[in-house]
Amino acid sequence: MKRALALLLATAAAAAWAYQAVARDRDYRALLVRGDAALQQEQAFTAIEAYSGAIARRPDSMIAHLRRGEAYQRNGSLEEAARDFRRAAALAPTATRPLEALGDVLYRMGRFGRAADAYASTLQIDDRLDGVSYKLALARYRDGAILAALAAIERAIALNGARADAYYLRGLCLRDRRRAAEAVEALEQAVARAPGLIAAREELADLYGELGRRVDELEQLQVIAGLDKDHVERQVAVAIAHAQAGHPDLAVLTLGNALERTPDQPLIYGALGRVWLGIALARDDRVALSKALEALERIASSPGATSETLALYGRALLRGGETEAAERVLQQAIARAPVDPGAYLLSAAAAERLNHLEEARAALIAYGGLVADDPDMAARAARIGALSLRLNDPQAAVSWFAQAAGADPRDLPLRVALADAQIRAGRLDAARATVAAIREADPANAALPALARRMR
Repeated sequence: MKRALALLLATAAAAAWAYQAVARDRDYRALLVRGDAALQQEQAFTAIEAYSGAIARRPDSMIAHLRRGEAYQRNGSLEEAARDFRRAAALAPTATRPLEALGDVLYRMGRFGRAADAYASTLQIDDRLDGVSYKLALARYRDGAILAALAAIERAIALNGARADAYYLRGLCLRDRRRAAEAVEALEQAVARAPGLIAAREELADLYGELGRRVDELEQLQVIAGLDKDHVERQVAVAIAHAQAGHPDLAVLTLGNALERTPDQPLIYGALGRVWLGIALARDDRVALSKALEALERIASSPGATSETLALYGRALLRGGETEAAERVLQQAIARAPVDPGAYLLSAAAAERLNHLEEARAALIAYGGLVADDPDMAARAARIGALSLRLNDPQAAVSWFAQAAGADPRDLPLRVALADAQIRAGRLDAARATVAAIREADPANAALPALARRMR
């Protein structure tokens, strides 16, 4: 009797457990369906709630963790998404989707090295995934590992040679490795496969310009302008390329046509001013200068005028002999951020013409503070030294002439100027050493007798 009762209880318990298991599985599947429907309708919160319910019923479900991770990703909760993708990958070590999704989330978070590791793990499971190979290359590139990126992108191209984006990335990698000719070839492959890939054409145009292939550069810019007609800067780029290729008249024509389609565009007027000023300087053409001033004046007076535009206008005013107006405009240019460093040089020129020596010297010094690798440092330092002497500041003059002479030791006039400044500053021992160096380099130097008399 007792044995029969125990058997009956065990059977009932097993039936209850089986019923609960069936109910859990039914609920689990229903929650998955509910989550999928919510995700399709962009209801991320509802989807997360449904998938969380499914996980509560089946904690070992890879698919539930994967889909909740996708819902978190859709919602912008990237840390939570990464956590779910890691769990899904742990539950299904041979599945590629969780690891690829983890890489995608880490990439969005800017963790490019870790994203690359996730993609590499994906490829260890299945190395035939060209899309993952491309993502690995892109993550390596963004992480600064250019050689590793090149290796990955070569693998992606080997798997699928039709990928235009892969050739584009290969071109970027080769460009960064300063392998310009190979970069051009890769980018040409990219645009051959995807003629509308503007980013690749832009890089290609830049490389053609660096290599001096002006005709090819112009051709790319014209194609880009045709593909992207809504952006006036494309037409401006074509015009500037015409000017750089030595065809300023074509540049003016291009800009004039653009102005007819989109009147009152500051960008076009700025480019017109630049081109007309280039013509004026090259040909000493007063009519071209007048047109440059007219175009630049239209935009220089607007609150949105950039430092570069104001500097260009100031240069045109200087060329036209309107020095006081040029100085005012150039003061605005150096006060407008981000500042065009060239505005300081132009401001110094205007100030010096007006005998505003302190302002001229300050502008030249400020330019040096902005431009670290100034190729004309010696000439600029000598100019500051000369201004310092005119300001009766021989101590400062000594310092600047010493910098200039140090940058170009073979320039004897600079050493003569240094000796003169040293004498004026009362540094006679230093002056004697400088004069001795001049005498050794050029015993017949005409300045030596006068310097010797002044030292005595």
